[in-house]
Amino acid sequence: MIRVIAITKDLKLIYDLPLDELSKDNIMWYWMDFNDPSQEEIYLLDTYFHFHQLSIEDCVFSLNSPKLDYYDDYNFFVLNALDKDTLDPVEVSLFVSTKYIVSYHSTQLKELDEAWQRAKINEKNWDKGPSYIVHQVLDKIVDYFFPAINKIEDRLNEIEINSLKKPIHSLMDEVFEIRSDLLKLRRVVNSMRDLLYRILNSERLYGFHEHKLYFSDIHDHLVKLSDMIASNREMTSDMRDNYLSINSTRMNKNMMVLTVMTSIFIPLTFIAGVYGMNFQNMPELTWKYGYFVVILIMAIIAIEMFLWFKRKGWFDI
Repeated sequence: MIRVIAITKDLKLIYDLPLDELSKDNIMWYWMDFNDPSQEEIYLLDTYFHFHQLSIEDCVFSLNSPKLDYYDDYNFFVLNALDKDTLDPVEVSLFVSTKYIVSYHSTQLKELDEAWQRAKINEKNWDKGPSYIVHQVLDKIVDYFFPAINKIEDRLNEIEINSLKKPIHSLMDEVFEIRSDLLKLRRVVNSMRDLLYRILNSERLYGFHEHKLYFSDIHDHLVKLSDMIASNREMTSDMRDNYLSINSTRMNKNMMVLTVMTSIFIPLTFIAGVYGMNFQNMPELTWKYGYFVVILIMAIIAIEMFLWFKRKGWFDI
């Protein structure tokens, strides 16, 4: 689907203008949005706009990180929006000149819809041209990063409080899942931050320097997001280290208990083994009270060893 809004030189808004009227003298600039276009509509990128084949390939095949390429009569942007369910990047491509902005995305995006609605109602900004639309698109894309980060922070707080009394191994599964989500977010946010930094310092983007303050604000948001992600990853690292420490301590305690039990039973096993050999010339085997004396000696040895280990603190928790 293709939708078009155009702004005339007398600052009037026109909806869904036919392609053959977009080049008229009274059109100051226009925005054409390719939303999950058909194959015939995709061909317009080449047949109508005559964009470079490399930029068309980057646009159609969504395999790119955020980037900025300069061409003779337009600039090509690749942005990454965020899939709120999987946290995977969703590519948005922009072809921007002083006369038009062409956006391309293969899935329906609320970010683009909200930017579209804002562009239609903000009459005072119509004279700012396509750079204003780029700002609106970027602003909405970045705004949608915050709910994803906030959701992760809420999950971490729940794990820390553990009001449901979940077992620690279950909590660690959630922590490692969160770390994976944070890795996805860091990749998207940091690449978008680098793109904004390049936009702010580029000398070849016509019309952007007049709105540098607005793009700088988006860059500040991305820096804040990057710091939030780093902070949350540090928190998950602390949780992981605490879990490993607790697990190691528990393992040491278990090994200590097993060592004590083994140490107590070693002399008892030795005594039982000696008197279990059943040699004919062992005088204790025919003694009337031999069994009871051996049991008593084994009990004394076991109790003495138990008390000795207890004095050494091996049973302290």
